[in-house]
Amino acid sequence: MAVAGVSANRLELLQIADAVAREKNIDKEIVVEAIEEAIQKGAKSRYGAHHDIRAKIDVKSGELALTRHVTIVEDDWQPEDELEEFNDSAMVRLKDALKRDPEAVVGKEYVEELPPFEFGRVQTQMARQVVMGKVRDAERANQYEEFKDRVGEIVNGTVKRVEYGNTVVDLGRGEGIMRRNDSIPREIFNIGDRIRTYIYDVRPEAKGPQVMLSRSHPGFMAKLFAQEVPEVYDGVIEIRAAARDAGSRAKMAVLSNDSSIDPVGACVGMRGSRVQAVVAELQGEKIDIIQWNADEPTFIVNALAPAEVSKVVLDEEADRVEVVVPDEQLSLAIGRRGQNVRLASQLTGWQIDIITESQDSERRQREFTERTALFQEALDVDEVIAQLLVTEGFATVEDLAFVETYEISDIEGFDDDTAEELQARARDFLDKQAAILDARRKELGVEDGVLEVPGVTLQIAVALGEGGVKTVEDLADLATDEIRGGYEVKNGERVKVPGVLESFNLAQEDAEMLILQARVAAGWIDASELPQPEPEPEYEEEGEGEYDADAVFAAQEEGGEEAAPEGDDETEVLAEDSEQPENA
Repeated sequence: MAVAGVSANRLELLQIADAVAREKNIDKEIVVEAIEEAIQKGAKSRYGAHHDIRAKIDVKSGELALTRHVTIVEDDWQPEDELEEFNDSAMVRLKDALKRDPEAVVGKEYVEELPPFEFGRVQTQMARQVVMGKVRDAERANQYEEFKDRVGEIVNGTVKRVEYGNTVVDLGRGEGIMRRNDSIPREIFNIGDRIRTYIYDVRPEAKGPQVMLSRSHPGFMAKLFAQEVPEVYDGVIEIRAAARDAGSRAKMAVLSNDSSIDPVGACVGMRGSRVQAVVAELQGEKIDIIQWNADEPTFIVNALAPAEVSKVVLDEEADRVEVVVPDEQLSLAIGRRGQNVRLASQLTGWQIDIITESQDSERRQREFTERTALFQEALDVDEVIAQLLVTEGFATVEDLAFVETYEISDIEGFDDDTAEELQARARDFLDKQAAILDARRKELGVEDGVLEVPGVTLQIAVALGEGGVKTVEDLADLATDEIRGGYEVKNGERVKVPGVLESFNLAQEDAEMLILQARVAAGWIDASELPQPEPEPEYEEEGEGEYDADAVFAAQEEGGEEAAPEGDDETEVLAEDSEQPENA
């Protein structure tokens, strides 16, 4: 676009502004402001860049006013920036202004009208760049406003170009990009193809807003079901979670807020008509539709379908679950290349470990033998008594030493005297062990202050000493990888680096808290800077709440899922009483 000389027909500028505003779908005032700025720059190139020259176009009459401004400043005016200096072409000190104007005050402006002039070639080129730059910025702002509130929607577009596997899609009022890993594998698009995609993010960037599109996102499948299943669209059926191995297989958990409606059947449709419509859009991706359940073990059993599950053991502190399956069901539970268990893990938010019944039996027998030998040695009792204690659920000497006496005396064949004697022997054994560990700690040179750090036991103190950590400052100076172990690249190879407390299997959060507590003890930080425990989550009753697929799948991307119900650290549930899910 070219800008004519300011002596041109006064309506010509308004006509240019109208045409550009309509073509680019932006506000006319933005175009007018851009033209004003272009004229100002052209005038400064003619009269001198040091002048304060301003252009103003009347949006009704098209009249252009080109003026030069001189502002009165204080006598002792000082620049606010090191690069700024006094400009005698745009400023005048108060004492000098008073010589010519008795009414002069700081801040008053003298305005001088400038005559119209013709733009030269250089000025025209400069004006074109200014206007088009402003228009481009306005287009980008409009595009961001257009799409920022549409995250989580399915949009239709046309393939504009394909670059290195990334597909650029024309969305009408803007364009989006679908990266290679956001497309369904083996899916090929040509320029001009119509395409349906899912907006999962809109990012404001310097080169313009980036509308990120996907066909592999779990939310895309959920929105397709909302289009095909009226009950999902109306909120009668909620999609609580979804997980996809794009182009191959997917799992989706659904819940009905109406007890008379079967959520799985409604999503499958008559003879599979509804689910097949989604499958066709997803290039034949197999979809398992299961019923969501507020009971975590039941939900995990459902998620592992079509495999049968014998037993589920939850470890809520580690967010892990151990699933026991019949020996002949192992390959089915894991799935091809681990697909079934991986999708079930994504769907439920639990890390799932699968073992067979024979492996579980062997492990239990091994643990039983080890614990029996431990009690025989620590308590100086025969094998029968040790086996009784293990059978009653005592796993360590600490368990036995600090329980209520009646929990031991209630064992068949035991009385109060026997219980007291066993506890006395257990505590004596623990005292001897503690003395041995404390002597070893002192031998290693670990300071007493290390033991005062919350979370540090005698066993941990000894392990720290063996790793060269002997003071509170030493502990405070560690990184989590130095505690838990990690990897580093040496000579181009990824090498395992052991941690000083690696054998304790500390979680990332526990290792971080141990370091922070040491820093508090060392006086490096204040105790108020420690992270505060999160409040207990409030659980909704089954059937409450509204369907919000966007929030669900955003949480899944960040690794979070709906919280597990409160319970013991480990909850063992037999799967015989749970319902097996239906699959599509």
